[in-house]
Amino acid sequence: MTATQNNNDLPRLGFLGLGWIGQHRMQALLAEKACTVAAIADPSPEVRERVQPLVPQAAVAGTLDELLQHDLDGIVIATPSALHAQQALAALQRGLPVFCQKPLARTAAENAAIVEAARKADLLLGCDLSYRYTDAMRRIRNAVVEGELGQVYAADLVFHNAYGPDKSWAKDPALAGGGCAIDLGIHLVDLALWTLGFPQVERVTSRLYAQGQLLAPNANAVEDYAVAQLELAGGAVVRIACSWNCSTGRDAIIEAHFHGSKAGAAMSNVDGSFYDFAAARFNGTQRTPLADPPDAWGGRAIVDWARRLAGGARYDRQIETIVQVASVLDRIYGR
Repeated sequence: MTATQNNNDLPRLGFLGLGWIGQHRMQALLAEKACTVAAIADPSPEVRERVQPLVPQAAVAGTLDELLQHDLDGIVIATPSALHAQQALAALQRGLPVFCQKPLARTAAENAAIVEAARKADLLLGCDLSYRYTDAMRRIRNAVVEGELGQVYAADLVFHNAYGPDKSWAKDPALAGGGCAIDLGIHLVDLALWTLGFPQVERVTSRLYAQGQLLAPNANAVEDYAVAQLELAGGAVVRIACSWNCSTGRDAIIEAHFHGSKAGAAMSNVDGSFYDFAAARFNGTQRTPLADPPDAWGGRAIVDWARRLAGGARYDRQIETIVQVASVLDRIYGR
């Protein structure tokens, strides 16, 4: 179906990277009438030809440099992780707000450089940490913030994926920045810290495995199983585990449990789904539902960014928490 774009008040966005995630986020914006797709870019001619009919009014480019020649109000980046930092910095230096797929960059230093560039230019910067936008996690965070759980002293989060990445760059540590921890674990670290108000992380311990073998520090391989413990200021502890190609009898296990002095709460995926989540609060053996599917959450992060951009939003300091998340990942990797 062809999208109609005729609202001159909407931000004119350029899309860099037109794989599945790039197309999905573009369609989410169009469905919500949150942007005009002014230009699209991808190095693959076949991909460009496949996507161009969806947005026939958009200019077509092969590179970021070509994309930046067009009249744009912002850039959406959905390219391989190794390219994010360079591409985000180039867009920000041209005065363009940026929304980037996770990870924003491979290391805390790269993340900090992008955030600082956005701060100096006073430009809106967003990253697609999309699980924050599920109704299930929002309800749990509200319960924590409002004190319904009492003092949260522990959290357990897991993301086990029956499948692994199908792109070769994702298994190159120099290009991806790591394996399942930076791919899946980034969501777990972010959700834990976001829910708890981004406390200081005092200590991080971890173990990384590849095909069942414990990886040595600085090994030239990416992990397919990672487990880590985060000790927080105030005494709380967060335990995370994530994996690719995990044999669990279902497509995925995605869960976040928070244990408090008064009650507990948890989010969990339903029947192995990557998209359907339920949440509940627990008091002893009693369970109170907080959220149930359906919940169309996948495009909420980018729609929120585009609407704030349309409203004239500039640099938002909330993006700075991404550097703390990246710092925890660096410590998981022993960097």
